[in-house]
Amino acid sequence: MELQFSIIVPVYNRPQEIDELLQSLTTQTYQKKFEVIVVEDGSKLKAEEIVKNYSEILNLKYFFKENTGAGLSRNFGMQKASGNYFIIFDSDCIIPPNYLVEVEKALTKNYTDAFGGADAAHESFTNIQKAINYSMTSFFTTGGIRGSKKSVDKFQPRSFNLGISKIAFETTKGFSKLKIGEDIDLTFRLWEHNFETQFIENAFVFHKRRATFKQFFKQTFAFGKGRPFLNRKYPETVKITYWFPTLFVVGFIVSILALIFNIKVFAYFYGVYFIIIFLDSLLKNKNIGVALVSIITTLIQFTGYGFGFIKGLIETE
Repeated sequence: MELQFSIIVPVYNRPQEIDELLQSLTTQTYQKKFEVIVVEDGSKLKAEEIVKNYSEILNLKYFFKENTGAGLSRNFGMQKASGNYFIIFDSDCIIPPNYLVEVEKALTKNYTDAFGGADAAHESFTNIQKAINYSMTSFFTTGGIRGSKKSVDKFQPRSFNLGISKIAFETTKGFSKLKIGEDIDLTFRLWEHNFETQFIENAFVFHKRRATFKQFFKQTFAFGKGRPFLNRKYPETVKITYWFPTLFVVGFIVSILALIFNIKVFAYFYGVYFIIIFLDSLLKNKNIGVALVSIITTLIQFTGYGFGFIKGLIETE
């Protein structure tokens, strides 16, 4: 099958982000035609004028629709697409020049009806953005499932960097109405229909993610809150590792309370862990500032996900 790529990008009130993403797509080394579909999800800050600036450079389509959330907007874009393989990006991504070349190479060698790729930190990112990227991709925080092929078993693609064939989309009907965990839900339904997924290590994107500690907390809280619902919907996919952030947070609180009674052993454990985080981030980012902030973003990530998970458990009871 000859691959015909359609890139789908939902955007909501982030015209500057879509500008950077489209600019990066103009540098693709891929020699074949591909189309780009921007779906404006009921934004008040519209990106239409920015999109028009690229209409003569890219094979571009722009649609404005009522606000329904990112998942259904992605479905809308795939319904409007003319390709046979859809690639979905979040609007806060910058795409490396060789991205499509690497995807075609991987799918030609080992075709699957869906794939996901890693996220990386661009040199232009702020220290907070680089630290967030570290916390989301490090082996010592998430097991490296978002950034290393060695850490991947049966891969669950995430919607910021996801590919799905037209056949798989039509069979599964795409994303559900879920606002949290809709990409994981799609993966489980792909597997139920016997579609295979893979991790394409070289098909990474530079993912800006949330730019403030508060926004990052809200994002990780939402991730944690959504997991119990998915566990109940797909009980065969439940893993004990989903409890780790919650246990980490409970243990951290206990270690602080224990200090009141001069019990230091628990605090020592967390101290050693955060030293490891600092050194590993320093090794990867070559920046002391990023390494220090990585300690904060890691704590935020575990706290957000852990408390979100607890809230999700309560609400699913």
